[in-house]
Amino acid sequence: MYAYELHQIRSAELIRRAHAQRTVRQAVLARRAARRAGRDDTERRVSADPSHFVHAA
Repeated sequence: MYAYELHQIRSAELIRRAHAQRTVRQAVLARRAARRAGRDDTERRVSADPSHFVHAA
């Protein structure tokens, strides 16, 4: 009976880890998709630092 309970605990832990990894992967893919969608935007910021100037081409 003890081995069965350990198996159940281990199984639940693996399911939790898989769910967490899936959630992180989905967040990364969503962030990447949002970045790609913003590439076509002609009015976007050049730099995150407002004091940083970029030379015109």
